[in-house]
Amino acid sequence: MSELPPQTLEDAFESKPALRNAATIGFQAGIVGAFVSAVQNALGSHSRGAAGFLTRSGGTIGTFAAMGAAFAFTEAAIANQRETNDALNGIAGGCAAGFLAGLRTRSIPVALGSCAVIGAAMGTFDYAGEIAGRSKEEKEEKRKKFFKSVPQPVNHASE
Repeated sequence: MSELPPQTLEDAFESKPALRNAATIGFQAGIVGAFVSAVQNALGSHSRGAAGFLTRSGGTIGTFAAMGAAFAFTEAAIANQRETNDALNGIAGGCAAGFLAGLRTRSIPVALGSCAVIGAAMGTFDYAGEIAGRSKEEKEEKRKKFFKSVPQPVNHASE
């Protein structure tokens, strides 16, 4: 049975506040949803005026807020359960958000497809961020492990 290497202080997992993250991200996503709703209202032809922002496309605000909250809560809850920060947490959060987006169409196949697409996109984004977000020392160490070192020429002292 293989033993896992002990985690250093830098690698130690820190618990994430799932509800606080969900509320914060849900609120921020709701603001983005309000902007999208305002654009939909401005570009649409209707006779409701500015009230169309809430009456015609107001569901967009709620959908964006729910997707953001679902993503943040699921990502934090999975990370806390697994006690690790990696791309799988983003995949689970993206899947939850995508599933909600698909449910808005009232179609389980669309919900499952949205789950797969958004989950894959968030997982890829998180994985790429894990690679790119490392410190210079970690990148240099990884580079030294990957590439062979160039042998230094031997200088013979001529007398």
